[in-house]
Amino acid sequence: MNAVLGVCLFTILLVYVTCAAPRTGPTNVLFIAIDDLRPDLGCYKGKDFPSSDDPRIHSPNIDALARKSLLLKKAYVQQAVCSPSRTSFLTSRRPDTTHVYDLQTYWRKVSGNFTTLPQYFKNHGRITAGIGKIFHSGFKDDPISWTEPYNRPDHSSYENGKTSWMFLNDSQLANDPLVDDKIAKAAVIALQDFATGGKYANRPFFLGVGFMRPHLPFVSPEAFSHYYPANSLHLPSNPYAPINMPDAAWSKSGELISYTDISALHFQGQVNETLPDNKVRELRRAYFSAVSWVDSLVGVVLNELDRLGLSNNTVVSLLGDHGYQLGEHGMWNKHTNFELATHAPMMIRIPGLTDNGIITERVVEFVDLFPTLVDAVGLPSIPVCPENSLNVITCTEGESLMPLVHNATAAWKHSAFSQYPRHKHGVDIMGYSLRTDKYRFTEWVEFSYQTHKPDWTRNHGTELYDHTTDPDENHNVASDLAFADLARSLSNRLHAGWRHVSPSINNPSPPIVG
Repeated sequence: MNAVLGVCLFTILLVYVTCAAPRTGPTNVLFIAIDDLRPDLGCYKGKDFPSSDDPRIHSPNIDALARKSLLLKKAYVQQAVCSPSRTSFLTSRRPDTTHVYDLQTYWRKVSGNFTTLPQYFKNHGRITAGIGKIFHSGFKDDPISWTEPYNRPDHSSYENGKTSWMFLNDSQLANDPLVDDKIAKAAVIALQDFATGGKYANRPFFLGVGFMRPHLPFVSPEAFSHYYPANSLHLPSNPYAPINMPDAAWSKSGELISYTDISALHFQGQVNETLPDNKVRELRRAYFSAVSWVDSLVGVVLNELDRLGLSNNTVVSLLGDHGYQLGEHGMWNKHTNFELATHAPMMIRIPGLTDNGIITERVVEFVDLFPTLVDAVGLPSIPVCPENSLNVITCTEGESLMPLVHNATAAWKHSAFSQYPRHKHGVDIMGYSLRTDKYRFTEWVEFSYQTHKPDWTRNHGTELYDHTTDPDENHNVASDLAFADLARSLSNRLHAGWRHVSPSINNPSPPIVG
């Protein structure tokens, strides 16, 4: 009897000690967002690199982070433009739920009072601070998400200029530093606040750091252009629209056209219109140089995290808010459903779990990031959103990526969903795009902004690209009879939507090759 009682008491004590034991994993998050960054990074070199026409990219700091992270080689945004994409991954809901499709709309006014990623950490006792561009600027940086006053440094006069690109010398930078330099310096100061001796020492934190480049104008210090000699830059091998591309798929590169050096060339961004070769090389060189400039600043922030002894207790998340087209298909923008616009870099370093680096080729989505970071630091997990979640403050339309941390080849959802709006010939259209491991399938259909739903019966164009033979998406084979069965199956999956492939909902998708 005494032996049995002893075992019972020991069991109770063990349960108590286990439950009461402090968490030993990371408690902080350093969240780094980079504007208009496609996967032009050394760590993506290979089949997941944006294009074989791109040079070797000098990105040693981000590459070093990738070697200690879950590196998501096939991560896709839900809409390839700043505000809809950021709203989506910061609320973990898709554009048809947030009702944000442009740069002006604020989700709290048009859909619901949804909890954001930093707000969730704030609600669970974290100090939350934001610097640079995390939310799109039109929302006054969503003050409810932060415990600290938001810090958005001013742009330099060079970045507010009228030319599309510029390399700056040391004397110019000394008198008028670039905004990203200011952002990195502010991030260093913020990290010091959380270190020993700082005003928030030993307090768990969520620090968001948002860099502006390589967004237009492509401005960077002259020194970074040396990594890309002018005579080494290649032109895109596909400066033309895809064969059989529907009209709705095209975007006119309006943002680039607004710069005086481009308008002087009378470039209108029409289908199969291209810039002069020398201008294409200039722009591409300036973009790649800006990528390397931002990489150096990421290094400044990560080195300070190490120096302060915060690395072992801090999850680091780094992403680009969407991709970018650098003359491929003749376009200079995001604003499409093509691979180069929707595919963006994403990596997550979780101390103790990803120290040796984990690479996965599973198709993932940016809505997956919010629940992943929550799980990575041991906060209460986010429930999956119901069909109508407008009155649900906190939920996710993604999946925690933690299963891929434990097994990079784990069974996973096999489709990512993106979309982009158009207004053609007086009709509102939405392009819905499905990306599997092998294919991209897109339907451009009429759309209601009252119901936020598509009418699949009113189709204005269909696209199908086979990435095994056509990774640059140059041949639309949607009308090819050899692909008829595949197109029909992909169409069914697209119409069924993300819930049909969600592991959490236990609703298997129809069988399909690829």
